[in-house]
Amino acid sequence: MVYPKAISRGGCPKEVPQEFANDYFEACSVLSDSPKASAALSRRCLQLLLRDVAKVKHSTLEKEIQEILDSQKVPSHITDIIDAVRQIGNFAAHPIKSKSSGEIVPVEPGEAELNLDVLEALFDFYFTQPAKTQARKNALNIKLKDAGKPPIK
Repeated sequence: MVYPKAISRGGCPKEVPQEFANDYFEACSVLSDSPKASAALSRRCLQLLLRDVAKVKHSTLEKEIQEILDSQKVPSHITDIIDAVRQIGNFAAHPIKSKSSGEIVPVEPGEAELNLDVLEALFDFYFTQPAKTQARKNALNIKLKDAGKPPIK
């Protein structure tokens, strides 16, 4: 008998567009079977996010990340670790060998988890927090309008 896999991570926030949520969910669903596949999907999701939301388009993910770092528009707790998604994703996508052992460097489960953590932080920054702020602003503006006051700036 085959049972559906349990996913150990929480779901994607409702504010996250489906195209990003799909890659994130797939990366979560394969994590226990293949950290390598999860890391590759996380890397893909990051690149899509940077191109479609942050509007950074370069020939490589490395250059796209550098533009995000240089822009200083993303909080440092995210930028301090964002390149990990690329590096771990590279271990997943390319047969990179260890200089000391000659073995192909594997993606460890904790590394794939880190990639998902970074995506969650980016989702919060780009989608969840702006939506919460807008909802609060809208609610206050309704109250202000009812009181005959101008909306907040």
